[in-house]
Amino acid sequence: MSNNRLNWYLKAQAGVLLLPVGLCLFGEAVSRKVVQMMGGEAGEWFWTGTLSLICINAGIGLMIESGLTKGFPARRRPSDS
Repeated sequence: MSNNRLNWYLKAQAGVLLLPVGLCLFGEAVSRKVVQMMGGEAGEWFWTGTLSLICINAGIGLMIESGLTKGFPARRRPSDS
């Protein structure tokens, strides 16, 4: 596997994994905030929400940068001329 393809694969997989992690953390932050608003003790929600937004943005950025929407990078064939 060439370095370019390995780099593409790692960026794409990191992006695919970071996006759902960020969404789960966002849901946890919202849950904690709601429990806190109801008068319960739920822990800190601000830093969980901040980390979630970092993960969501990093995941989307890595997927776009790796070109995941275009698919696997094309193999280059040597020209016949």
